[in-house]
Amino acid sequence: MADLSRCSVPMSDQTQIISGKDVAAALRAKLAEAVEASGKAPGLAVILVGDDPASQVYVRNKITACEKTGIKSFEHKLPADSSRDDIAALINSLNKDDQVHGILLQLPLPDPLSAVQEELVQMITPEKDVDGLTIANAGKLILGLKDGLVPCTPQGSLLLIKEVCKDLTSKHAVVIGRSNLFGKPMGQLLLAENCTVTQCHSRTQDLPAVCRQADILIAAVGRAKMVKGDWIKPGAIIIDVGINRGEDGKLCGDVDFDEALGVAGAITPVPGGVGPMTIACLLGNTIRAASND
Repeated sequence: MADLSRCSVPMSDQTQIISGKDVAAALRAKLAEAVEASGKAPGLAVILVGDDPASQVYVRNKITACEKTGIKSFEHKLPADSSRDDIAALINSLNKDDQVHGILLQLPLPDPLSAVQEELVQMITPEKDVDGLTIANAGKLILGLKDGLVPCTPQGSLLLIKEVCKDLTSKHAVVIGRSNLFGKPMGQLLLAENCTVTQCHSRTQDLPAVCRQADILIAAVGRAKMVKGDWIKPGAIIIDVGINRGEDGKLCGDVDFDEALGVAGAITPVPGGVGPMTIACLLGNTIRAASND
């Protein structure tokens, strides 16, 4: 059994389900109160290029959440055949717009724009980079500075972990994935909480054995049900960031949820786990950006 005695993980064969929906709802309520108290409506501009259905749904959910929280949303839809210069001109315009406090370029961009995706992201002024992907914000995270904007999904994942365990000092955290969007910033956030962090990827040898050492196991690889029950240390906290379609057509995560039940101390479901937290933390980043204006 993992040493989680300072946490609220049940020390039995009952696995605690961490509801991202509930935690996100409570966070959005606090953010709405903060916006009302400030008397200033933050503005979030979302740039959507192309007509990818998943991106359209995600953007729609973001805009709905903005409206409920008192944040002004500015949606900019561009055709899939837009040029790099078209998008760059829009970003530069939004950088100068005083009503816009946060800019989000919905990723991934359609081909062939994917080749210039990183270049376009870096054009966003760091103070409005609510995805936390610019070099300035990534550097501040690595240096442990507190005035940068942190990527939303790892930020939300950490909040879910702390719903179960407030003090993460000395915990061994294993992160499967090393992307700039999630894996790397997740590792930095865990280091800041005094965890011992192991960052795994496609070249990691004997991944199941590494995972079995984790008090906190975070999976973000995009492979349906890859993490099996016998990869999990009894009592561990599992954060499942994956969103996949299983063979039955249903949404599922990177962790085999059914096999994890009764082994893990706590686990996030898919859907209803990390996803709602990503949007809630995006709202939080926008409000923070507006407060720094």
